Amino acid sequence: MTACTPARTGLTDRPGRTFRAAARPRFKRPHSPPPSGGGRRFPIAGADLSASIAVFLIALPLSLGIALATGAPLQAGLVAAAVGGIVAGRLGGSPLQVSGPAAGLTLVTAELIQKYGWLTTCAITVLAGLAQLALSVLRVARSALVVSPAIVHGMVAGIGVTIALAQLHVVLGGTPQSSAVDNVLGLPSQLADLHTAAVSVSVVTVIVLLVWPRLPGRVGRGLRKAPAALAAVAAATVLAVAAGIGVPRVDLPSWSSHALPGLPDGPVLGIAVGVLTITLVTSVQSLLSAVAVDKLVAARKDTTVHVPRSNLDRELAGQGAANIVSGALGGLPVAGVAVRSVANVSAGAVSRHSTMLHGLWVMLAALVLVPLIDLIPLPALAALVMVIGIQMVSITHIRSVTRHREVLVYAVTVSGVVLIGILEGVALGIVVASGVAMHRLTRTRITKETKGGVEHIKVRGQLTFLAVPRLSRALHQVPQGASAVVELDGSFMDHAAYETLQDWQMSHVARGGQVEMTGRAGVRIAEPGAGTHACCRPWTPWRNHHCGEHPTTEPKRHMKGHQLASGLSSFQRNTAPLVRDELARLAREGQRPSQLFLTCADSRLVTSMITASGPGDLFTVRNVGNLVPLPGGESGDDSVAAAIEYAVEVLRVQSITVCGHSDCGAMQTLLSSNADASEPAPQTPLRRWLRHGMPSLERMKNTHRTWARLSGGPSGDSAGRLPVDAVEQLCLTNVVQQLEHLKAYEAVARRLAEGTLELQGMYFHVGEAQAYLLSDVRAGDTPGDEEGALFQWVAPTAHPKSSRSSSCVFDTPATSSVPMSPTPHSPARPAPRPSPKEGASA
Repeated sequence: MTACTPARTGLTDRPGRTFRAAARPRFKRPHSPPPSGGGRRFPIAGADLSASIAVFLIALPLSLGIALATGAPLQAGLVAAAVGGIVAGRLGGSPLQVSGPAAGLTLVTAELIQKYGWLTTCAITVLAGLAQLALSVLRVARSALVVSPAIVHGMVAGIGVTIALAQLHVVLGGTPQSSAVDNVLGLPSQLADLHTAAVSVSVVTVIVLLVWPRLPGRVGRGLRKAPAALAAVAAATVLAVAAGIGVPRVDLPSWSSHALPGLPDGPVLGIAVGVLTITLVTSVQSLLSAVAVDKLVAARKDTTVHVPRSNLDRELAGQGAANIVSGALGGLPVAGVAVRSVANVSAGAVSRHSTMLHGLWVMLAALVLVPLIDLIPLPALAALVMVIGIQMVSITHIRSVTRHREVLVYAVTVSGVVLIGILEGVALGIVVASGVAMHRLTRTRITKETKGGVEHIKVRGQLTFLAVPRLSRALHQVPQGASAVVELDGSFMDHAAYETLQDWQMSHVARGGQVEMTGRAGVRIAEPGAGTHACCRPWTPWRNHHCGEHPTTEPKRHMKGHQLASGLSSFQRNTAPLVRDELARLAREGQRPSQLFLTCADSRLVTSMITASGPGDLFTVRNVGNLVPLPGGESGDDSVAAAIEYAVEVLRVQSITVCGHSDCGAMQTLLSSNADASEPAPQTPLRRWLRHGMPSLERMKNTHRTWARLSGGPSGDSAGRLPVDAVEQLCLTNVVQQLEHLKAYEAVARRLAEGTLELQGMYFHVGEAQAYLLSDVRAGDTPGDEEGALFQWVAPTAHPKSSRSSSCVFDTPATSSVPMSPTPHSPARPAPRPSPKEGASA
């Protein structure tokens, strides 16, 4: 069995849930430790500081290069980088996304500057920011993700081709033309008139860019910590200065002469189109980049640091505010940048502080490092942007669109962006994508053939109402009473096609025929609903539900034993065909469970559900109160001891888990018996069994032991919280005590000493559907205070990829100790009054 969802401990909870208020205890233990969380008002993690420096070193040369490629003042790139880091980083909804001038905006900005001038372009940027704020208020950010990935990749690739063609002229020592076509036509004459100085600086830049990430050896690993872009520009600058090469260099004018935006000057329609273009490109790029950042964060192995998922509407608002500020200060348009965001996540950033600090470093560099920046050769920046443009044509994206049969959409979008413009190219891509989708919906192949006396009907493509006439014709050609196999090879079936299949199947089976539905590989799939009363759905309530029944029409069938028979019939009809092969394998190989799972007999505790396990995974022992009697203490009933011996000695399980749960009726009975000790109660079988839980009750009342706690969830309280009442306190204490009882068994003690067995504690809160794992916390050398126990909330994690499609295994890694200050000794306290809950079961 392969692990489906490994349980991981953490101190985070679901977004938007106020854990601390919901978990406020109803009684307070005296002398509890003070809550943690104090410290500096604006704490900045070391990981954020180092990540911000790494991103700054990448952003500085890229911002200058993008400003050069657009024809804007070079200072505009630095302004956009600083504003994107500080404003978008603070107000945006994606904490780890880095914003700034993006290569994808180069073509748009260059066209606007050429048509309307720099000052009007700044005003257009401000208007685009206002439009983004309006879109965020309308909460339409998610709609940007509707665009086909082939169109987005095609737009990016087309922009990259245009950038590369334009900057190639600068690399060769010339001046770029106004369009991609003109740049291609002007290449022969540019190659005939090479400028050796510019070419030499550009070649050095390109070589360092390509070689730097592949430097071998220990020295290479150390050098690779510096970004390739910074190393390439630095190498070209050193070469130009040392060799005295005469090439144009960066010339940052004084900030006192920095140009600020003016009122838009030009045709209203043209300016409106410019605002629309900037708004769409920056919004789509930022939102897609935010989604990509979420995937990178989710793939991190360290789950102890909780980074919230992106709020796309807030991210759109943050980008709008950044564009307003950037345009007002004379900067380039701002968008989320994938390259810098990936570097930020890879460097280990944990909060938005890294993004904001990177903007601060850019601002300081623009004020302090002007003499060094002025030494950078312009051909080096052009070569840097040219390589970035080439890399925007991603081979991975081309393979992806090829695999999904969307090459036509990709090619049309790229051609449209290069030859006509961005908006026009994207519009063409949308038209072609819609045509391809309609073609796929209408192109359905239905064939019928006979093999070995069985009628095979194969459906290739999507089943919609348009294909219903052909499907119905093929189905009714099947002879009455014959066996038929319907193979569905598609990803979509509408309601009309579904009803056609269902009606024909019911009719054919009623006339003595047999029908089997299979998928592409011949795997049997679920049949359509069996009859008009089919009611099994994922949202069907569990309680006393049985598929295929209709209580209003069949009231007399609910006789003695009918529920059991109905459930068995449903299993044989729906579930058995799916698990028969797996159970046959287990029957051949024998059971080899990975752990002994000892839990309560409570009917609400579904072990296979809460542990995501399947047949053969758990060796389960259930009893009232999940009790483990001490060896020899069962007085003639050795069932639990026998199960432990069999699991440890014969099955050789790797772990033993004791699982308690909330509202345990056994624990409530223990508390009630203790409260009414003055009145002796008759020794019923239940009370004789519950005497094995008395050590747990004594442990809870012991003033020299630290009470068990539950982790604080999203509140960040590492010390956890006290249980809400005495029943929950006894439930937690009982888990700890039963683990101690397990260690008294000779077989268990021997395997623990060998290191081949581990013990685990677990607590399941039924009402909240939350699982907690026990982490033992030693209190050191404090006399009398032997141990504390912290039950840590199990954080939900992304589903890991697996090449096997087998049942899930409850795989709980060893929990790590979490430091927790021991509770100071308190005077003898009265036993907490029980608060039995109505309807609780054992």
